[in-house]
Amino acid sequence: MAKGKKKFQIETPRGKISTYTISKGNLKGRTIARLDWNPNFRPNMESGFANAQEFVDSECIRRMNPETPRRTGALAKSPTLGSVIGSGEIDQIAPYARRQYYEHKEKSRWFERMKNRHKDSILKGAANYVKSH
Repeated sequence: MAKGKKKFQIETPRGKISTYTISKGNLKGRTIARLDWNPNFRPNMESGFANAQEFVDSECIRRMNPETPRRTGALAKSPTLGSVIGSGEIDQIAPYARRQYYEHKEKSRWFERMKNRHKDSILKGAANYVKSH
């Protein structure tokens, strides 16, 4: 008795790949692989990415605060007031923010300094948000 070709099926949380053999028509006898996406994969991942973006935005604002030059504290509070958490942009709305960011003697480019110090921990936290969904 001759054995038929083995059928494969690989499943992951994202979907599954299965093989089947065509029994009719001009493609008879050919083996086809089919990819079926899990219908819940996209909404779950989009939710995870949105939560991760909110985490990154809030962590950047929080960790930028000690690096920001301060006299009255308005410049340090300006990203909280001017940014929409989850948008991927941090806006400093103080009228003098640009000049302070580029020209301050000791504390210029506070976002870049924060990013150099805390990038790994922020990325690790964001990855945890994506993995959890």
